[in-house]
Amino acid sequence: MEPQRDLGQFIIVAGLVLVAAGALLLFGAKLPFRLGRLPGDIAVQGRHGSFYFPIVTCILISLALTLVMWIVNFFRR
Repeated sequence: MEPQRDLGQFIIVAGLVLVAAGALLLFGAKLPFRLGRLPGDIAVQGRHGSFYFPIVTCILISLALTLVMWIVNFFRR
């Protein structure tokens, strides 16, 4: 294929991803759920520090990205 066409498509997709990420950060506080503070995330408070691991958030983000990649791959065929 043509390298310029592929580069153009990549730049458009990268721009759309950045717009989506920016919108999520901008409007994320108004969502009915808070990413990073979902039930099932591990939070341990100690006297001298704390530990937080968002396991459920990581799983949800992984599922969403897997779905997006599957859809993109489906339409590329």
